[in-house]
Amino acid sequence: MALDLTDTLVVGISATALFDLNEADAIFQLKNTQDKESAMTEYRAYMLERENDPLKDGTAMPLVKALLDLNKYQTEGEQPLIEVVVMSRNSPETGIQVFNNIRKHNLNITRHAFTGGESVVDYLEAFDVDLFLTTNVEDAQRVIDGFACAAAVLKKPPEDLAKIPQGQVRIAFDGDAVLFDESSEIVYKAEGLGSFYKNEDSKQDIPMSEGPYALLLRKLARLQERLPFSVEYSPIRIAIVTARNAPAEMRVIKTLRQWGVYVDEVFFLGGVGKSKILKAFKAHIFFDDQDLHLEEASRYVPSGKVPYPSNSKLNL
Repeated sequence: MALDLTDTLVVGISATALFDLNEADAIFQLKNTQDKESAMTEYRAYMLERENDPLKDGTAMPLVKALLDLNKYQTEGEQPLIEVVVMSRNSPETGIQVFNNIRKHNLNITRHAFTGGESVVDYLEAFDVDLFLTTNVEDAQRVIDGFACAAAVLKKPPEDLAKIPQGQVRIAFDGDAVLFDESSEIVYKAEGLGSFYKNEDSKQDIPMSEGPYALLLRKLARLQERLPFSVEYSPIRIAIVTARNAPAEMRVIKTLRQWGVYVDEVFFLGGVGKSKILKAFKAHIFFDDQDLHLEEASRYVPSGKVPYPSNSKLNL
């Protein structure tokens, strides 16, 4: 009988997001520009020679560890709270180093998709993935364009991951074009800040439409309900860190209320930089759509860029 993952948060993660495989990837990319066949041969030899070597943590490692730790609260006989699926373009043979390092880290990851050079995106639905974390821009774009699930392209790891707290899962989101749709952002881009404020204040009782991460937020809310804690004391802490400020703040709060989700912290910054707030919040990961915010934030906390759909007006 197939496993029912309806109430399970399923995270699909590329091997390059979980571990630092930059050196191996750089070798392949360099050789691939010269001769694809020899590139694969040299890459395979490189990976086989190092299959027992340790790997450095990738950007998503703290998040994955924290999420998997929540399974200690799973009730016997119920579906798991968290599932993590490692998804890689490596062949199973060249992926042995990844398998070995998963064991060394004692990560309870039992599902994998190693596709031997093919894109892993086609397998997201088969694994019921809710969130896909990758370092491959093209894969993330395909996911967003296909409305398959939430997806992000991870930035390089911050220099010091040790300061992120244990025993909790801390996730921070931008608002517009991430949790919410991009319509308000388009008003701002097209008509300026004054029109944006007027639009949001006049529509404060009209909930915003869902953005690419709305379903993930709902899934996190469902996960909070399954944990043996009241929502105020849940080990899952959710923050919204947005450039909005009054009079554009009320629509955010009322939209979340209409969605029926609980958010622990909301920061309306009104142009103040996000990085110091995120550093204080100690996010395991921060999702935003703009490099302007992400480049600075990624110095302090693991961060991921949420691509716009290819046909979005925000790409113009």
